[in-house]
Amino acid sequence: MSLTLIKGTFRIVGASPDGDSIRFYPDEPQLWNRLPNRVRTNATGGAQLRLDAIDALETHYRPRPGGSIGEQHQPLQYAEAATAELLKFLGFDTVVRGTGQKITAATPTTARGYILTRFADTYGRSVAVAFPGEIDAVDGSEQFLDTRQLRRSANYHMLTAGLAYPTYYSKLYADLRQELSAAVLEARRDLKGLWSEDKTNSGFVVESVETITDEVVILPKLFRRLLDYLELNDEDSSLTGFGAFLEAKRDELTILSEGRFTHLDNVVKVDGQQLQLLYPPEDLVFREK
Repeated sequence: MSLTLIKGTFRIVGASPDGDSIRFYPDEPQLWNRLPNRVRTNATGGAQLRLDAIDALETHYRPRPGGSIGEQHQPLQYAEAATAELLKFLGFDTVVRGTGQKITAATPTTARGYILTRFADTYGRSVAVAFPGEIDAVDGSEQFLDTRQLRRSANYHMLTAGLAYPTYYSKLYADLRQELSAAVLEARRDLKGLWSEDKTNSGFVVESVETITDEVVILPKLFRRLLDYLELNDEDSSLTGFGAFLEAKRDELTILSEGRFTHLDNVVKVDGQQLQLLYPPEDLVFREK
């Protein structure tokens, strides 16, 4: 897969990174203009990355501004472990956090690295494969990402550590997806990280908002949709309307094992208060919105 190489630094002081998103500052900020979608940058060219193909547990997610539920998280044991692992992998030795998960100090203060990217998502985040250190290639050049190089990335590392779920979108090439899925299967087999407590496919009973914020470990995409629904439902935990809510969201996807195009509501089973994703996450490929 051909992507644009952008060299720069990861900076985390003053920010609130999580296990699949971090701030990146290019050496040449104008390289963002190479991407077909507009990247949202700060005054010095820094932008938020969304690490492609992975989804770590949420450390701070707000369903909608002004809602009664407010900012929430998934079980912090794995949400915080994912953030710590990502920062360590990218070169940060120590991190000090203040209120609201904001980082107040880090050693080193910046870490060199580079990304391979080709577009931004609807939130203006560069969808990227991220690497620590340096690469002997021209900044801004087009690079072909193969499976060997992918295995050196933060994206791949987080899956091998069992600290992120696979969440694939249609622009990811099949060979890279298959390599990532192999890492997922191994981590799940060995019950690494979150896989020792994952309830996404086995199912769980929703008793309250706290069920998904503090108790059960599930696919973050399912968590976000469910929290959005509970917010709209005025925190009433009844799942009576959840299927219709998902249908209205129209999250389009393909089930790889069946070669079938469908929507998220058709792969989520609601039985009273019991909720279950019917296919393993790596068997689903979502369409970018």
